[in-house]
Amino acid sequence: MNPVVTVTQTELFDFLLNVAVCRPVFIWGPPGIGKSSIVQQFARSVGLPCVSLLGSQLAPEDIIGVPQIVDSVSRFCPPAMIARSEPYCLFLDELNACSHEVQKAFYSLIHERRIGEYELPVGSIVIGAGNRSQDSAIVKPMSSALMNRLVHVHLRVSHRDWLAWALENNIHSLVVEYIQTRTDQLWTQPPKHEEPFSTPRSWHMLSDALHEYGDKLDDKVIELLAYGCLSPQHATQFKAFNKQVKNRFKLSSIMSGDMKWPAEAEDRDLLYFLAQSFRAQLLRDLPAEKDAVTGRHRELAHTGKALLKDLSVISLEIAQMVVAEDENGKTLPSWFLVEVVRDLPRLVDRKDGAQSKV
Repeated sequence: MNPVVTVTQTELFDFLLNVAVCRPVFIWGPPGIGKSSIVQQFARSVGLPCVSLLGSQLAPEDIIGVPQIVDSVSRFCPPAMIARSEPYCLFLDELNACSHEVQKAFYSLIHERRIGEYELPVGSIVIGAGNRSQDSAIVKPMSSALMNRLVHVHLRVSHRDWLAWALENNIHSLVVEYIQTRTDQLWTQPPKHEEPFSTPRSWHMLSDALHEYGDKLDDKVIELLAYGCLSPQHATQFKAFNKQVKNRFKLSSIMSGDMKWPAEAEDRDLLYFLAQSFRAQLLRDLPAEKDAVTGRHRELAHTGKALLKDLSVISLEIAQMVVAEDENGKTLPSWFLVEVVRDLPRLVDRKDGAQSKV
């Protein structure tokens, strides 16, 4: 499902406060971006216990219960975790990963707020969540009957919301500082093959592991943990970031002229990370259109070209990486690239004689 309108974590929380109290809601989003934690936080905020059911692990009888004979009449007895006497928040996680038989078992629970003769206590809330088919997750088509019984909302990752949460939840300082520097690496699209990938959840896992090691952290451990939690490219750069912190290399100091690019061979991974951060800052701070350029932008462009020249002396390949199109099709603003081509033509000449995409 391709979303038309998306919300951040903060916006979703407000949405649930206003909509979930009167209608069942379904939250769409890729894995690891915080759908479950937001629902649990919402339930606490309204004073309700949260009961979570994992759709991918349910059978129909887990919802409707099993039949019993009472006074010569058969009655279905729903499970105790559902059949509660006090209001609660029922969270149906991975709802679109369950079989169609299980989906049908949810119809009356979601639409009529009952299972057989059992009715949800007044004040109870029903929320579902699931991944999308493009997320390489286990999903099944949601029936039109179930789709039409829910209010749908699409969650996206917001680095601002996540950083605000991280600062209040003891996320390791290395992780916080890294995401502050590389906000674009908080989340990445799940890969087509089996390997770790970066999400808010995986950064949280990395933080927990870093805390557990405490004073025993060294470069080898950080490398091991990063590659166990993050996308390989992000893990490489996180390792280099740790080296940068220890050696006190700062992009801001390089940008201001107080420090030079690291030029030693053993610092090549650090140089690559700093160059990637340099590119990210140019993408963030330079306007896409030349008509929007101000004096501040012109000064940044001038500094950027000077740093590209210095970088190309140390590593032409890394300097070319800064100005080339990345794997997501993003490029630096065309007006800036024209100036780069004019002033630094060697940056657009590959070793094999071909031109890079500028």
